[in-house]
Amino acid sequence: MAERSSIGSVLPAANSPIAKRRRAWREFKDHAARYGVAMGGVSVIFAIVLIFFYLLYVVMPLFSGAEIEIESEYVLAENKIVHLALNEYNDVALSVDMAGEVQFFAADSGQTIVKPELPLLADKQITSFSHGDYTTGVLAYGFDNGQALIFKREYKITYPDDKRKITPLITYPVGEGLFNVDEQGRLLRALTVQSNEEQTTLIGLSDANTLVVLGLIREEDFMDEDVFTIEEMRTEITLPEGENITHIQMDVDQRELYLVDDEGFLTYYDISVITAPNLIQKIKAVPSGVDVTALSFLTGGISILVGRSDGQIDQWFPLRDIHNNYTLHNVRYFKDQSSPIVALAPEYSRKGFVALDESGQMGIYHTTAERTLLVETLADNGEVAIGLSPKANGVLAVSKTGQATLVAIDNEHPEVSWHSLWQEVWYESRDKPEFIWQSSSASNDFEPKFSLSPLIFGTIKAAFYAMLVAVPLAIMGAIYTAYFMSPKMRTLVKPTIEIMEALPTVILGFLAGLWLAPIVEGNLPGVFSILVMLPIMTILTAYLWTKLPAAWRESIPDGWEAAILVPVVVFIGVVSMLVSPTLELWLFNGDMPRWLDEMGIGFDQRNSLVVGLVMGFAVIPTIFSITEDAIFGVPKHLTIGSLALGATPWQTLTRVVLLTASPGIFSAVMIGLGRAVGETMIVLMATGNTPIMDFNIFEGFRALSANIAVEMPEAEVASTHYRVLFLAALVLFMTTFIFNTVAEVVRQRLRVKYSSL
Repeated sequence: MAERSSIGSVLPAANSPIAKRRRAWREFKDHAARYGVAMGGVSVIFAIVLIFFYLLYVVMPLFSGAEIEIESEYVLAENKIVHLALNEYNDVALSVDMAGEVQFFAADSGQTIVKPELPLLADKQITSFSHGDYTTGVLAYGFDNGQALIFKREYKITYPDDKRKITPLITYPVGEGLFNVDEQGRLLRALTVQSNEEQTTLIGLSDANTLVVLGLIREEDFMDEDVFTIEEMRTEITLPEGENITHIQMDVDQRELYLVDDEGFLTYYDISVITAPNLIQKIKAVPSGVDVTALSFLTGGISILVGRSDGQIDQWFPLRDIHNNYTLHNVRYFKDQSSPIVALAPEYSRKGFVALDESGQMGIYHTTAERTLLVETLADNGEVAIGLSPKANGVLAVSKTGQATLVAIDNEHPEVSWHSLWQEVWYESRDKPEFIWQSSSASNDFEPKFSLSPLIFGTIKAAFYAMLVAVPLAIMGAIYTAYFMSPKMRTLVKPTIEIMEALPTVILGFLAGLWLAPIVEGNLPGVFSILVMLPIMTILTAYLWTKLPAAWRESIPDGWEAAILVPVVVFIGVVSMLVSPTLELWLFNGDMPRWLDEMGIGFDQRNSLVVGLVMGFAVIPTIFSITEDAIFGVPKHLTIGSLALGATPWQTLTRVVLLTASPGIFSAVMIGLGRAVGETMIVLMATGNTPIMDFNIFEGFRALSANIAVEMPEAEVASTHYRVLFLAALVLFMTTFIFNTVAEVVRQRLRVKYSSL
């Protein structure tokens, strides 16, 4: 039968069809909600895992080594090739031999494309050859009468019928004539050449052990650039008697000259003024019993690579000493080949190179990353000429017998290694190893500086100063709000603080960078007065409050005492800012930022102090809300029991409430820390974004998140820069994930612990 409720309505019987349908519908909704929540949670976990593996997928190619694959093998005519070069498409090769024969041929088959005729003298013998920087393509022959011929390889690219056509040709940057390098007609037994649009420099070593430096200045006609005149400048350098020079190299900027003798000494000249060459240094480059077997500049012309007879390759470059003089330093070496190095081929646009040793092994290296990417056998012995393509994705090797091998190289990201990412690196022209992040927009034509250490440091620095501001204020405020504040006042304060979290961080960053930073810079003494005086005056106000007559104190309802501090805080802020100019004039000669600079403490307008204040403001709601909930959620019977046993409210707070709520407080701090670590817009807009490692509160920094936001739009897709930014994102993802996971685990344990009370 139906039952009658207390208000007169009739309820269906428990076993009636209506009741069964209601129970079935309720069970369906319960199951749907349960499985819906479960699927939502699983979906979140799946999305996080998917993000992690996608980041890992993009990052993993950074750490793969180089690979080579033989594309073709064929036989050329036997000749003594002294120079090989490939074009950027790896389809046209150039060979130059000591007989004066120059040949362009198909790199994959050896089929001759064209054999240019050089204006050589039939009665003069070629005694030396030199190639300039690979990027310029300049070449030179030296003759037994002291003359030299300068020519250059070029490729003319056209697109007839929408198909690429490459026409190789030989040009003459300073004319087709021969130049008298040695005016006395002495044989040139060694030669080095470099050329650009304005100047070409030839340096020849005569058989009289004299270096002749010839500078050719090209002056183009104003009306026709194909019409030009050549102005010659020359000088001679007499070498010490008995010094036997084995290698000679000039840098691409035609400012530095390096010589190597048979005793292993490396001599460094400054030839920036051709008529007045200057000996900078002569240093023993190899130990006794070891010979220099190869010498080549690294791309850019700053570093010189020294190949040795023991298979080691050293990198040297000049640095300024304490007296502002240049001295050579051996900054790094590679010891992965054991036979004498016979050839070095630098990459055109990266700080890598290919080395060939006497046993026929080829090594691929990158200097900045201090990374050996590959060492494999290329030929039966080292009697081969090698040419590296401009994109460093192919090598052509031709042996003395004419056996040619075209090899494809897969070496996309040699710049990255554990050393270059996390350790100090000695970059070219820097006076010591350093942590540096310095990327280039969508280009790899520079020495990579991809150290993540300054970005990690900046992230930690931002989080540290933000937490230094946020943790005391948020936790102390939460303790007072949850434990001492009146319920009515709590209903006003708690929602107000929590709504602060809804403020867009881009607005906070905008205000920090354009409004707060100038105010802080102009009122530094006042800002520090607020930071120092506020806690002092708060404690003093509380002490004076206890000394007031009981009638006065009782006139304020319990839990509303904190309202008394509002005018105190406002008063301290106003007074501190008003006296700031006086304090600055009295203590810091009217300019505190300048005074800090004179004291050796750097000062930037957008600095860590500004970030700490604003990001602390952004993190406070997170920490406050969770901490306040944890303290307020402490079971009342614990508090009442402690008070009943004679403990004071303060003793109950410190020995019962805080200990019980400590897991929740820890959870709040960890979540706040994760929030600070992952913050982007505030650190992007309120700092100078300078990736430096300095804990100075008056200087800026660059955080991982801000760096990704700034540089990702400029990064070339799939480039090293692009993938390193994804690596930074992976590091940031893992850091925030760990912080949030630990915090959530602690929070869940807190809920489980008190659910049974």
